[in-house]
Amino acid sequence: MTNRREFIARTGVALLALMAGGAPLSAATAGGVYRVRSGDTLGDIAHRHGVSVAALKQANRLSSDRILVGQKLVIPSDIAYVVRSGDTLGSIAVRNGVTLTALKVRNNLSSDRILVGQKLYIPAGAIQPAAAPAHSSAVLAGVVAATSRLNIRRGRWTHVVVHHSGIEAGNAKAYDGAHRRRGMTNGLAYDFVIGNGRDSGDGEIEIGPRWHQQLDGGHVRSDYYNAHGIGICLVGNFEKRRPGATQLASLTALIDWLRDEAPLGTKPKFTVHRWVDKNHTVCPGRHFPYARFKARYA
Repeated sequence: MTNRREFIARTGVALLALMAGGAPLSAATAGGVYRVRSGDTLGDIAHRHGVSVAALKQANRLSSDRILVGQKLVIPSDIAYVVRSGDTLGSIAVRNGVTLTALKVRNNLSSDRILVGQKLYIPAGAIQPAAAPAHSSAVLAGVVAATSRLNIRRGRWTHVVVHHSGIEAGNAKAYDGAHRRRGMTNGLAYDFVIGNGRDSGDGEIEIGPRWHQQLDGGHVRSDYYNAHGIGICLVGNFEKRRPGATQLASLTALIDWLRDEAPLGTKPKFTVHRWVDKNHTVCPGRHFPYARFKARYA
């Protein structure tokens, strides 16, 4: 009976690893199998076993929170990953849908330094849907490539400042022209513009000339934040509507990369235009998910 339970546990963990994608993963410790009892909810079971509901649903291929008395659920366990040439701690975290902090805490790491052949454990409780890492890698490819060619002064960028455009039309080229017509010699006030699918791709990250040339921004009143804040503008008016899911996914991927992997020599803090220029603007609008981003980057 013990061998059968161990086999079921290993099978469940292997399934979770395959769904997470990336490099070959193996079970670190058996998570086991749980039989649903009267009064159980998926949330209760996840909490009792120290995993997230998302990880539990993913391991059991559940499309909803509905479970039945007597149903067997695989409890996901941590997963082992062996570091390969070219890996960074940040890229491993993105590929497996966990935060860099969670990965460092699980492996008792005090820095981002890792070695080829080193074994790392991916915390099961932090695993997110597999689509997020794939989106992150694709949407960031141009940004990563362009940034690798830049000479960035270490420690300069202390903040990421998020904006909305306030209008539904436009892209980096259109805003660059508008800002030049307003007298901005260096054009586009922001470093990055994230499209809404109208005049650029939905979630497409466009790079502005200020980032390419590492120039001060022109996106806030404060000289300090223009000199040390990376300006990111989402196309749209979020006073009237909520940002799209794809736009927010790209914003999250970009901020995660800037904080965890970009060669900045610092971990820039998250803020938004209205928090910088208090009492002067509502940007990025009342429908922007402030609490969600503040919790993620607190």
